[in-house]
Amino acid sequence: MKARVTSIHTYPVKDEPGTDLAECLVEDGGLAGDRRKKAPVYLVATEQQVRTTRANFVLDTTAAEITAAIGSAVKIGDAVLGLGSTTGTCSGSYADVLRPGVVRVGDLVEPWTEDEAL
Repeated sequence: MKARVTSIHTYPVKDEPGTDLAECLVEDGGLAGDRRKKAPVYLVATEQQVRTTRANFVLDTTAAEITAAIGSAVKIGDAVLGLGSTTGTCSGSYADVLRPGVVRVGDLVEPWTEDEAL
């Protein structure tokens, strides 16, 4: 999957509106300032972005491309995420943090392999 980050959001308080960010620090447990949830990071495609989605990263790709990438790892900015399971209610993906780092709106989302040094 090759895409770009179109928006970044954190949700510090359950059931409260989120915060839109231009950049964020992705820590081992998820985005800095985000409430810890089922998985450290939640990604969706631009077509899936609705107020109730509560995704951390919105990507300019399709839901099908995100679903097809589940089980692989992607590099976004300085961070590396392992795409895990689908989110159930939409075709986004939960992700684990393999390498912390800074992510900015506009950053590329590119495939990452274990051959690349952590």
